Amino acid sequence: MAKQPRAGKVGETPAEKKGKKRAAAKLKREVGAGKTIKKPPKDSEADLDRAPEWQPRYRCSGRLEGKVAIVTGGDSGIGRAVCALFAREGADIAIVYHENRGDAVETAAIVEAEKRRAITIKADVGKVGAGEKVVAQTIDRFGRLDILVNNAGEQHPADDIRDISPEQLQRTFATNIFGMFYLVQAALPHLGKGAAIVNCTSVTMYQGSGGLLDYSATKGAITAFTRSLSENLVEKGIRVNGVAPGPIWTPLNPRGGAPAKKVATFGESTPMKRPGEPNEVAPCFLFLACDDSSYMSGQVLHPNGGTVVNG
Repeated sequence: MAKQPRAGKVGETPAEKKGKKRAAAKLKREVGAGKTIKKPPKDSEADLDRAPEWQPRYRCSGRLEGKVAIVTGGDSGIGRAVCALFAREGADIAIVYHENRGDAVETAAIVEAEKRRAITIKADVGKVGAGEKVVAQTIDRFGRLDILVNNAGEQHPADDIRDISPEQLQRTFATNIFGMFYLVQAALPHLGKGAAIVNCTSVTMYQGSGGLLDYSATKGAITAFTRSLSENLVEKGIRVNGVAPGPIWTPLNPRGGAPAKKVATFGESTPMKRPGEPNEVAPCFLFLACDDSSYMSGQVLHPNGGTVVNG
C-alpha cells in the first residue's frame, strides 16, 4: 500500500522543501532565474528532484470494473495518478502522451501491475485529426469506451501580455481547449448511457493569474465548455464534470511551466501552505467518473489546498 491519506496536513516536510529547492536550482542553472523552458525535456517525471506521489492510497473497490478510459496527458503528473487509480478500480486505460514516451511506458507498467490492460498513444491533441486517431486506436484495442478524461495541458508564463507571441497563444488554446472539442467529437459515437467525461480546468480560472494570461483564459473556456457540454449531453445519459486543481507538484511547473524563483516556493501561498500531490487530485476524477457521482453533471471539484472559490 502507498502512503495513507494525510488529511489536514499543513506545510511541507524538510525533505519535500529540499527537493523543491533542488528542482528550482536545476531550472535556474538551465535557463536563469526568471525564464522558463520552452520545450520541457523528455521523461520529465523521472527527472524531478522531488518525486510526485502518484500511488493510489487505498485498496480496490471495483468502481470502474470492466470499463475503458482515455486519459490525455496520462504519462505523468495528475494524469499518471488518474491512470493508476482508475486501473486499481478495474478500468483498462488508453494513455495519451505528447512527447514523453518513457513516462508513458512507465505509466502503462503501473496500470498493468494492477492487472489491467494499457496502451500508449502518441498524439498532439491540439491538432485536427488527433482525437479521431486516439479514439480509433482505443476502440481497436479495447472494443469500447466509457470514460474520457481531458487532462492534457500546457502553460507558458509571461508577465507582460506583449511577450505572448501569436504562436504561443494559438498553441496554448489548441492544446488546452481545442483538443477537448476534437476528442469529444471523436468519442461521442462510442459513449453510451452512463458514460462520463471529466475535464481538467484550474484554480486560475477562478482566481485569475497575472503571469498566466493565455493559460488562465483557456481554463475559463474549459469551465464554460464543461457546463455547456453537460447541458448538451445530459439527456443522453452522459455526464460531464470538471476538476480545478490548485498548485500540484507535477512536471508541468518545475520542468518548464514556471520560473525557478517561483518553483522554490511553489504552493506555499495556499491555506495549507504546500503544493498538492497528484494522488490527492486523482480521487476527484474517480468520483466524477464512477456511479458515486450519478446525480452530478456540469459541476467542478476543487482540490486546491483550501483556497475558497465560487463555482
